Amino acid sequence: MKNEGNFLAFNNTKIGEIVINPTAALEAKWIAYGLGLAAVGFVLSLLIGVPLLRWLRLKKIGKSIRSEGPESHIVKSGTPTMGGLMIIVAILIVCGLVIYITGRLSVLLPIGILISCGILGAVDDMLSLVGWDQVTVPPVEGHVETRRERRRRIRHQNRGLTARFKMAWLLVISLIAAIILNGPLGLEKVYIPFIREPLVLGWLYIPIATIVIAGFSNAVNFTDGLDTLAGLTCAFAFMAYAIIGFLQGQGQVVLIGFAAAGACLGFLWYNAYPAHVFMGDTGSLTLGALLAVLAFQTNQWLLLPIIGGVFVAEAASVILQVSYFKITKRLTGTGKRIFKIAPLHHHFEKIGWSETQVTMRFALVGMVLAMVGVALALL
Repeated sequence: MKNEGNFLAFNNTKIGEIVINPTAALEAKWIAYGLGLAAVGFVLSLLIGVPLLRWLRLKKIGKSIRSEGPESHIVKSGTPTMGGLMIIVAILIVCGLVIYITGRLSVLLPIGILISCGILGAVDDMLSLVGWDQVTVPPVEGHVETRRERRRRIRHQNRGLTARFKMAWLLVISLIAAIILNGPLGLEKVYIPFIREPLVLGWLYIPIATIVIAGFSNAVNFTDGLDTLAGLTCAFAFMAYAIIGFLQGQGQVVLIGFAAAGACLGFLWYNAYPAHVFMGDTGSLTLGALLAVLAFQTNQWLLLPIIGGVFVAEAASVILQVSYFKITKRLTGTGKRIFKIAPLHHHFEKIGWSETQVTMRFALVGMVLAMVGVALALL
């Protein structure tokens, strides 16, 4: 077994026909603790959701739905958002327990990701609420709108942080995380399936980690567009890395991975179709970055595009759509599209799949990819 710290690599003691691995019995406690913390994360998220949902409704923190999206989503306008707070708070509480159980200060990195990305996402959510998308000055009849006025109107109608501003801050947060991974934690390797020895990246580690963490934060954000979709696929991905962490004997990854999965499942209690609350950027940006950080802590981040294959497909659909539109518009004067609408889940809605069909089928694909990723981690 190529993974460092893998308890399966220890010598076994044979008694009759039974092979006993004493270290395996000792390490099995991490699975027990992890599953227990998954239940704790689920219950905490469930309990936090009650007062949080009441507060969101009281403050009228409702999501503004973009007009160019599927028509069936217009009725969701005003649904409370920032529900990711229940996931973040639940995981933060569990992280405190993890530090107590393991005594490993490496848990402080996931805590920093939860707080920093959570704040960034919350600011974006607060700037995209219902009632904030109305033009302050009504257009005058007969007035021809200038280009400057049009840009101003579009900025006002699309409240929220700009994509560039949000990406810039994600890159800053990801860079700090990458430096911590490479510096204090001393990580600079990546495991490649079917190859026994890990590849040492040296100075390339920090820029690669920065791009991957920021990219996956955005990818999960793109996936968060249908009820239960992001929460369910994230739960499968976190479980996969919890198992990989167990195979490597990394207790903190096991505990945080299972706890994050449990918190996501608790959130789904309120996000199940028809959703009573949305995760928002508060949750999606944070979960994507946290998943990537756990992947880097296991040195199995090369499997991230497989385990998080649904997120990759969603992000790729947006990149392809925007790029193809710009290129064709520059060449022909008329922008063309590859998909009916991006991200990918909306495309399948446009061709006739119901929201629940898209969610269930994407989630099934996500579950299978998570199992494939764990299998590859064993090779």
